[in-house]
Amino acid sequence: MTTDRLLADCRARLAFDLLSNTWNAVVLWALRDGPCRPAELRGRIGGISSKVLTETLRRLQYNGLVERHPPQPERPGVAYELTALGRTLLPAIDAFGAWAFAYGDEVMAAQEAADRTAGETADAGEVAETPETAEA
Repeated sequence: MTTDRLLADCRARLAFDLLSNTWNAVVLWALRDGPCRPAELRGRIGGISSKVLTETLRRLQYNGLVERHPPQPERPGVAYELTALGRTLLPAIDAFGAWAFAYGDEVMAAQEAADRTAGETADAGEVAETPETAEA
């Protein structure tokens, strides 16, 4: 890990940026069992539009994590597959998933408590500040 104080230009930030997009990790995980066509990926993932899936696959390909295979006589349509580099992220994604499974209820409880507090503040006539409004 880096010793940089702000992580502005370090490789750790690169890794966090790659996994900060919700769909990046989901698509990488969906490809863990081998090559897959976009329609199959959408079925595995659920809740992702064709447009967002295409954008995600292009982003992952740009970063060297996914490889695009053109149509073949035995397999019509393009398919996508993890590269060796993409496979190296699977343990990290698995670890994040395990953390979410173990602590997700606590995170959701904290969010609900913050929402209740914000609602009570708004009821009292004050303007409630949420993380979304604080960033604006």
